[in-house]
Amino acid sequence: MDQWLHLFLADEKAGATMTTWEQFQKQIMGYISDPAVWTNVLFTIIKIILIYVIGKIITKVANKALEHMLVEREKSPLKFDVRRTRTIGKLMGNIIKYAVNFTMVLMILNQFGIRLEPLLAGAGVVGLAVGFGAQSLVKDVITGFFIIFEDQFAVGDVIQTGNFKGTVEEIGLRVTRIKSWTGEVHIIPNGTITQVTNFSVNNSIAVVDVSIAYEEDTDKAIAIMKQTVSKNYETNVNMVKEPEVLGVQALVGANVTLRVTVECKPNMQFAVARELYAEIKKAFDSHGIEIPYPRVVNYHKNEKGE
Repeated sequence: MDQWLHLFLADEKAGATMTTWEQFQKQIMGYISDPAVWTNVLFTIIKIILIYVIGKIITKVANKALEHMLVEREKSPLKFDVRRTRTIGKLMGNIIKYAVNFTMVLMILNQFGIRLEPLLAGAGVVGLAVGFGAQSLVKDVITGFFIIFEDQFAVGDVIQTGNFKGTVEEIGLRVTRIKSWTGEVHIIPNGTITQVTNFSVNNSIAVVDVSIAYEEDTDKAIAIMKQTVSKNYETNVNMVKEPEVLGVQALVGANVTLRVTVECKPNMQFAVARELYAEIKKAFDSHGIEIPYPRVVNYHKNEKGE
């Protein structure tokens, strides 16, 4: 008797389960076949596309307006630091991009029925919870603002921080991008920048040391160097002052070292030095002044040992 009762209850439960499943399928099919649902989905997709397109347009227009404002500022009779203006422009562009993207995300979430009020209200609690883990992020942002406010360096400057040296491409809210002369881009968190050497603030000094043989006439060589560097100064736009020939700098081995120094535009000392080396070498060659170089002399003995 008990066995028949258990079988009856099992059949009843299976029938109820099948009925529930059929009802679920019916609801799903009714939902899918409802034209109003597809209309709402279509309108939601259109709204999301419009939000995205309008956001991109706003970003582009704002960046163009910012660029125009900076160009007009450079044309103003009141002279502003071009380096600082360019850096602030990069930073403002990043702020505009982040603000527009954040607003777009909130508006898209709203289209999916996610209410913004509880999300924003819970931001304080979430921020408090992750505050200890986000200390490095806050440090990066604060340090970035101080770098710009104190004008430690700007976009286009050549700097060295730690083991990284190169041209500053961007100072962002969180990181600074430095491009080395070989093409690598170093992305450095602002919070880790503790010591910076800026090679672009003041004029640089190019030092050119040229050696001649002991047998050469030192006064003649110095006179040729003065004539050569003075002529180069007339055409070299990277020189700030006329080169100065200091004369004999050192007597080393088989060489007499002559030194030339010249004040150049920031970070142009290497280019100026290369050009002066080439011009002095040509001048010495044309006047027969020998620049010593290592030589190997071979002695061959004959059968008599001579």
